[in-house]
Amino acid sequence: MTLAPELKAKIDDLVTKNKIMIFMKGNKLMPQCGFSNNVVQILNILGVNYETFDVLEDPEIRQGIKEYSNWPTIPQVYVDGEFLGGSDVMIEMYNNKKEELEQKLAVASAS
Repeated sequence: MTLAPELKAKIDDLVTKNKIMIFMKGNKLMPQCGFSNNVVQILNILGVNYETFDVLEDPEIRQGIKEYSNWPTIPQVYVDGEFLGGSDVMIEMYNNKKEELEQKLAVASAS
C-alpha cells in the first residue's frame, strides 16, 4: 500500500511544524497505552516541549504513519523532522544514551 499524497502531506506538515512530535494512542495528558505513556513520561522528565497526535482519532494517520516511517508500531517520535523511534528506542536512549537524547531534544527545542 502506498501513502496517498494528501496523507503524506498532512503527516509531513505535522512532523515539520512541530520540533518534537509524537504520534501516539491518546495524548500527553491521557496516554491510552503503556508504550505511549513511557514516551510521554520520558519527555516530561526531560522537561521538553512537544506535541502529540492521537492516532485513535484518525484511522488514516494511524495506518499512514506506519508506512511513512517504515516502522510498524505506535508511538512514533519525530525530532526536527526526523524519525527517532518508538517506545523501546526512547527507553533505550533514556537509560543508556541520556546525554545524546537530551542534546538532540535541546537542539530541536532551541531551533
